[in-house]
Amino acid sequence: MLKRLPVLLCACLCLTLSLPASAFFGWLKDTYTETRYPIVLVHGLFGFDSLLGVDYFYGVPGELQRSGARVFVAQVAAANSTEVRGEQLARQVEAILAATGAQKVNLIGHSHGGPTIRYVASVYPHMVASASSVAGVNWGAPMADVLQGVSDHIPLGDDVINGLGNTLAGLINLLSGGGAQQDISAAMKSLTTADTLRFNALYPEGMPSRYCGAGQEVGSNGVRYYSWSGGRTLTNLLDVTDPFMAALSIVFLGEKNDGLVSSCSSHLGKIIRDDYRMNHLDEVNQAFGLRDIFETSPVTVFRQQANRLKNAGL
Repeated sequence: MLKRLPVLLCACLCLTLSLPASAFFGWLKDTYTETRYPIVLVHGLFGFDSLLGVDYFYGVPGELQRSGARVFVAQVAAANSTEVRGEQLARQVEAILAATGAQKVNLIGHSHGGPTIRYVASVYPHMVASASSVAGVNWGAPMADVLQGVSDHIPLGDDVINGLGNTLAGLINLLSGGGAQQDISAAMKSLTTADTLRFNALYPEGMPSRYCGAGQEVGSNGVRYYSWSGGRTLTNLLDVTDPFMAALSIVFLGEKNDGLVSSCSSHLGKIIRDDYRMNHLDEVNQAFGLRDIFETSPVTVFRQQANRLKNAGL
């Protein structure tokens, strides 16, 4: 046997050298985020796909693609109702399926993008493999309740809010190259506690039966549901947006939140975590990647979720 060893080694070496480089180095390929179905990222209120060269999901698409994922960033109305945004997203998903030949997609939505992807998963479950909600407004946003109260009960409040909100949404739409109609009044109503409860009754898949509870990972429609969120507002002294997040959080009266959404409101399906040291902008790696240096990178969290979907066969 020992006499034959050099011959066997030589044969193995010759066989290896005869293989193409792609086969030789194939085992080195990074497939950590190579999901079965394409990943579609969906922005929240006053969001965009890319604005003046800055991605809403800052640095996320490239890092997911680097390890094998097919990634698409949707652009729906910066401000409109959940149902309107959901129908806009559904049309984009149909286009993605037609272009890729995939049977389904994995939806990941931030903030108002959470209810938006839930709508598509509920109304068009045949197109959706999973719905992952990042700080999704699944039980309403107190700030929306406050603004709705101002709009309803203070003279000219509605005119002021609509004027400022639609102007900002229209500017975002213009600078990001979108073409959707904006309606801040409809968006604000969709995010109130009362209207969110109405929405949950119509599209209950993945939702907990009680506030701050946990939902089913696999909904009755066959779609898998996941969620995660942050529980801090001040996370980096260099981030000029942190004080705004801290100021907005006053409406939560001590409840754990990320500045705009409470940790409990974010719960949907399988809860990954609801207490990351991240605020509402950190969760999508804004501003420009500034974050708490003692917390996992938001980009890493997205990569981990892609790997979780991959391991689930999605």
